[in-house]
Amino acid sequence: MSKPKSNNAKTISVALTLCLVCSVLVSAVAVGLKPAQIENARLDRNKNILVAAGMYDAESDTADDVAERFKDFDVEIIDLSKGSYVDDEALKAAGIPDRNAYDASQATKNKALSEDLGNDDPAGIGRKPKYAKVYVKKDDAGKPEMVVLPIQGYGLWGTIYGFLTLESDMNTIKGISFYEHKETPGLGARIEEPEWRAKWSGIHSYDENGNVATGVTKAGTPKENWVDGISGATLTGRGVSNMIQFWLGEQGYKPYLDTLRKESGQAIDNAADTQSTLSAQPETELAAKRPVANGKET
Repeated sequence: MSKPKSNNAKTISVALTLCLVCSVLVSAVAVGLKPAQIENARLDRNKNILVAAGMYDAESDTADDVAERFKDFDVEIIDLSKGSYVDDEALKAAGIPDRNAYDASQATKNKALSEDLGNDDPAGIGRKPKYAKVYVKKDDAGKPEMVVLPIQGYGLWGTIYGFLTLESDMNTIKGISFYEHKETPGLGARIEEPEWRAKWSGIHSYDENGNVATGVTKAGTPKENWVDGISGATLTGRGVSNMIQFWLGEQGYKPYLDTLRKESGQAIDNAADTQSTLSAQPETELAAKRPVANGKET
């Protein structure tokens, strides 16, 4: 008795049908999960803003707590070069129809909304957005009590994303958080640890002359008003230092912070705490070099 001949056409037809059904199912699941993914990303961002602001307790706070506390912040868009807020009409004219949906990281992919930094790019971000989103918590009198600034810069293996919070004097650092990076576990990744992040609290951003006056030193070489680096993670520390100095500098948020200080009648006055500027310190060499991913932390 002869064996039945294989029907190649039928086999191919069944395979194609299965592929089509699987594709439809995968697409349906992806579409169905997208709103939840967007909501989770928004919640994580808001949580990290609260972490940087010292308003989040990881052991007890819930998603509802995060949502409620985040209501204390005004979401603003600023023109980085001018240091001023941008209203909705100006945003629409610039090609930003929705301030809440604006993503400065995505804006760097749009030539109309960003600028090429060329060789003047210590943070290693390539392009700088023309507009940035900031989060302002005001006191009962309507004056800024604190401001949370998004920051990003290249570490050892990739871009580090985080938030930096300044107190009402727009000089004293209240807190910092890092929510996305590719740093080495157990080494550079320790920038996430609460113990290391706590070292930033109380640090002054500027000296009495308005120069950026902080950063990360090499581990074991303490310096007043600077944060001691993580042992074995020199390149990560250098990347964080470059990031902080870039975003606090003229290319970053300094024009905006200067505007806030001027409006509130404040001046930088911490000469007793910061005795020298960056240019006079040998540790500046750490931040002057852009980190290169060579697969080795030192």
